[in-house]
Amino acid sequence: MGRLAGVALPPVLLVGALVAVWWAATAVFAVQPFVLPSPGQVAAVFTERGGYLYRSSRTTVVEAAVGYAIAAVLGLVIGVVLASWPPLVRAVLPILVGLDAIPKLALAPVLLVWLGLGWTPKVVIVSATCLLPVVLATIGGLTSTPVEYIELARSLSASWWHKLIKVRLPFAVPRIFVGLKVAAPLAVIGAVVSEFFGATAGLGYAIRAAGADMPLVYAALLLLAAMSLTLFYLVTAAERVAAPWAKEVSA
Repeated sequence: MGRLAGVALPPVLLVGALVAVWWAATAVFAVQPFVLPSPGQVAAVFTERGGYLYRSSRTTVVEAAVGYAIAAVLGLVIGVVLASWPPLVRAVLPILVGLDAIPKLALAPVLLVWLGLGWTPKVVIVSATCLLPVVLATIGGLTSTPVEYIELARSLSASWWHKLIKVRLPFAVPRIFVGLKVAAPLAVIGAVVSEFFGATAGLGYAIRAAGADMPLVYAALLLLAAMSLTLFYLVTAAERVAAPWAKEVSA
């Protein structure tokens, strides 16, 4: 319990200090709400429009979670394939990097034309946003296995599958989870971007439809930050449960 308090206390104190500075700035300088609402005005949005924010958050969470899950699975598969056949890396990786470089805000209208309204284009944008970090982390992890372990597996006539599962994967897990943790906040970003076009729900739509209602915008931004943190720490917890040896291997 004391260890948990020691980990949680510094960020809690820092957030409290930032909120205090924020509140003092709006009070001392008499900042207008359409420029910078006070913390009290933002908090009032949660009580007055809590139902609307809940429904919007639920939509964004589902889009981000589904797109992230697809990107995680697809990124692992692509990473394993590319790490197993190095010539493919030189052919496929530039294409993945080029596709990742396309601004997702510019991609959204194109996907709406191709895939129509609904969840599909939004999930595709989230997956496209998250894919590259997982692919790169998987390739880096699987190709970082010490040579002596690979030679030992070959001397034992281990199959490709056994070398992957028993030798390469334990060393790759720490790097793979780094990629998954990098992709976690990107999933929320991708979901918000996808909601700027053709959406009727979600926090991205709420921000776009808010206009000059800055307290509502700031409330939505706080929820998005909370979503990113939650997804990040869920992936961190999954790493500790699914791969308890990862810390020892990475050390």
